Amino acid sequence: MRRRRVWSLTIRFALAIAVIAGLYVWVSAEQPVLYNSNVQTKQLLSYESRDSRLPYAKLMLQHPEAFEDNAASSPIDIVPSDYAASAPEAVLQTGSGEEQQALSWDNDRGWVEWKFQAPNAGWYELEIGYQPLEGGNSAVIRGVQIDGSYPFAESERIELQRLWKDSKFPYDRNEIGQQIRPPQEEIRGWFTKTADNLSASPEPLLYRLEQGEHTLRLVGVKEGVALKQLTFRPRNQILSYESYKSSHPADTEAIGWHQVIEAEQFKQKSSLSIQTDFWSEPEISPNPKGRITYNVLGGNRWRLPGEWVEWEFSVPHNGWYELDMKAYQNYRNGFYAYRTIAIDGAVPFREMLHYGVDTNKEFEIVPLADDEGVPYRFYLEEGKHTLRMTADSSTVQPLFLALKAALDDLADFDRHLRLLTGNYSKSAFDSNTDSTRTWNMLRLEPDIHNKVEGFIHRLREIQDYMNGMNRKNSDLSQAINSSVALLDKMLEDVDEIPNRINDFSTIQNNIGTWMATLTQQPLLLDYIVVKTPGTKTGLKTASVLSRIPYSLGEFVNSFILDYDVRKHNRKEAITVWVQRGRDYVELLRELVDQDFTPRTGIEVNINLMTNPNILILGNAAGDVPDLALGIAESTPADFAMRGAAEDLSGYPGFPEVNERFIPGVRRAMSYDGGVYGLPEVQNFQMLFYRTDILEQLNLKVPQTWDDMFDILPTLQENGMTMSFPKGDFPTLFFQHDAEVYSPDGLKSNLMSAGGQQAFNRWVDLFRKYNLPIDIPAFFQHFRDGDIPIGVADFNTYVQLLVAAPEITGHWKMAPLPGIQGSSGEIERWSPQGISGAMIMKKSERKDEAWEFLKWWTSDEVQAQYAKDIESFYGLEFRWNTANVNAMGSLGWPSEDLKAIQEQTRWAKNLPYIPGYYFLSREMEFAWNRTVLDGIPAQESLEQANLSLQREMNRKQNDFGIKGRSLDIPQIDRPYEWEDAAK
Repeated sequence: MRRRRVWSLTIRFALAIAVIAGLYVWVSAEQPVLYNSNVQTKQLLSYESRDSRLPYAKLMLQHPEAFEDNAASSPIDIVPSDYAASAPEAVLQTGSGEEQQALSWDNDRGWVEWKFQAPNAGWYELEIGYQPLEGGNSAVIRGVQIDGSYPFAESERIELQRLWKDSKFPYDRNEIGQQIRPPQEEIRGWFTKTADNLSASPEPLLYRLEQGEHTLRLVGVKEGVALKQLTFRPRNQILSYESYKSSHPADTEAIGWHQVIEAEQFKQKSSLSIQTDFWSEPEISPNPKGRITYNVLGGNRWRLPGEWVEWEFSVPHNGWYELDMKAYQNYRNGFYAYRTIAIDGAVPFREMLHYGVDTNKEFEIVPLADDEGVPYRFYLEEGKHTLRMTADSSTVQPLFLALKAALDDLADFDRHLRLLTGNYSKSAFDSNTDSTRTWNMLRLEPDIHNKVEGFIHRLREIQDYMNGMNRKNSDLSQAINSSVALLDKMLEDVDEIPNRINDFSTIQNNIGTWMATLTQQPLLLDYIVVKTPGTKTGLKTASVLSRIPYSLGEFVNSFILDYDVRKHNRKEAITVWVQRGRDYVELLRELVDQDFTPRTGIEVNINLMTNPNILILGNAAGDVPDLALGIAESTPADFAMRGAAEDLSGYPGFPEVNERFIPGVRRAMSYDGGVYGLPEVQNFQMLFYRTDILEQLNLKVPQTWDDMFDILPTLQENGMTMSFPKGDFPTLFFQHDAEVYSPDGLKSNLMSAGGQQAFNRWVDLFRKYNLPIDIPAFFQHFRDGDIPIGVADFNTYVQLLVAAPEITGHWKMAPLPGIQGSSGEIERWSPQGISGAMIMKKSERKDEAWEFLKWWTSDEVQAQYAKDIESFYGLEFRWNTANVNAMGSLGWPSEDLKAIQEQTRWAKNLPYIPGYYFLSREMEFAWNRTVLDGIPAQESLEQANLSLQREMNRKQNDFGIKGRSLDIPQIDRPYEWEDAAK
């Protein structure tokens, strides 16, 4: 009786929750306000372009005749091997045999050009037959010039994509039933692509050719490529839906039939970054049943214009079919996600160009339908077909261009007013405003009213166009509202504008934040349905009521199912703890099972270490692994001080293993004459610069700090500046030949002559040269161009490659500015952040653990792991190995690798000695005292030196060092890459 009563109460409670949730959804749901726009694209793009190369959208507005029928023109074929000229730096080889017309362009430098005749004037598409050369993971990029110039801005970077697929499907599962995502496999072969740019147009790009002779030049930007075909073709006309229907047999009643295409079961894709993911909710397909199951595709991993996925399916007979997709699209509030849809390699009708998927807060099954909700129908013949969806942002391109132009003009106006009023920061941390001063702005800038009103009008036009395009309000629209409110406030009293000058920056930041994602088109798919018209599939999506029992089931599963991989550990195996993400661990486990264990006979248990403190607590409790991977660079020395890490220097083969790493990097793993860890991955600092802006200002890339200070006034006169990480004092100390500790590791050395020079240079960067102190996102400022040069790390490099396609070819990186030494060589010393691996002192299998470390840090294994992890996630997950030989196998562009290797020569990491943790704290305090409080540099540094020495003395007493030398390795000459090749 009691049990029945409990169940009755449980059911009533669940029903009450469901009713409350339903009422909440019903009450809180708002009917969207539908917007229409009177602003036309031509009006939106009426601004004056700064660049001589027009954006494609503006060029097409000037030439509406480009879209007229040009069928009378004939194709123009160009044989790639018959090139007329090339740059000396382009490495070229012509084909032989059946491929004698092919041209292999083995690097990404220089240019190649061809002469050809156009029999008729007209607008042409450029079709390219190509094969990416092996060794890289990213798309091939070439610039396309006609008669010596780029006809439009987007022609500077035409992508020729690599094709990828899962190396295995269905996916394997691990010991506890979780799916393991396989490495990606590149599909090799010749491909044909028409030059396009899905951020500019859903159709292939058009090039104007007059009758007569022309020159086609391809400019190397990224990756090597083989070319087999170059053809200019007349524009391909795409029918309207009505014309498409009339060109096929009439629709007849069909037997009910449908097929579900699982999104994760794709045939091929255009980018490594497009990945499957796991999702758990009612009606998801397939049901994960409490385990990690990769059952969806895309989301933020499928967002960049031009990225596509292709599936294969079959239909039972000739006839008309409809397409549904189960999609989730709640990544950008108020915006559609656009896809251009092709069947069997061609867009069937114009309505499938930039087809918009509306925002939905949950997965929904949505048909491909017109504005009235009537599904489109597709005529398919019996047999196999392909369906391709390509991310397309061409619809929002006019909005992006207009908004960027408005913000650029606003930034110019901001700089202009600051020049008039002297309203610049004087100490890099204040706004330099005098609220008690009165201004007569009409005398300084008579047209100030009209200019501010002009900005308000432009922003309102952009907002109107955007709301009409989206047919609803959006987050970006709200940001424009708040920006216009600030401008309205300025108009109330223009004489107060100098005191509100920072509002211009606020406007740029508010809108710029949303602009960064404006052209991104994330969309998450569960499956696609092909069906005969009117077929009831019975497929469902999750409801509020269905989520309740599902959530209860998941809760119960958490008690029943086994989620602990450690329970499956083998007692005779060595145990490895890894402080990285789960996918890194799964890939390592797979590599161990495939290579290490068969080669050595040593079995390995690999477990995820979610928190570094687990290692400390485990050591105290006597429960430690044999090895730890992915640990911070200070951890081996920290554990060595306490006798908890194993000295590796006495193991067989250690000298050869140690030579795999740069001496300046590996000294961070040394302590008291021993070596307690090996580096795994590294993070380098480089100088990033915008080539287009420096060329425009006639500035050269600085090689020394004196060079940097020479170009800084020109940058600042143009409202720009440089970025240098505030906390990077070790770079300046090392470049001034100053070590922070004495060679024996017992004394603080901050007050050495070089140390004082370095500290003065450090604080002068912000006090004298007025560099910005805190830059929340150097990447975005660099992208916008207001900070066109700066010191940043490897993460910025990856961001620029992946998330800033619009400045591809307009930026480079160089070694850090340095100081010219007595030999005349520029010394660019700088630390490189690393993570490493170590063997625990309490391990009972130290010899087997050493064999694992030798294998793991070897050239072949590091190169293979780097290749596989990048194939999982794309370039943004590049494994930047610390192994000097494996480093060159990562597919770096040749110019980038050269710059990285030059900077890596000068790697010198801080040593770790007792009390080291006080160094960064005391240096920050000293910087604050001098820059912010105005205390003399020598006094601040001396105070830091005393505090650091006190803590070092205390820790030396704790560890019983008593004046014994700790033998810090001294790095006094740069690494030579030639030595590594021997």
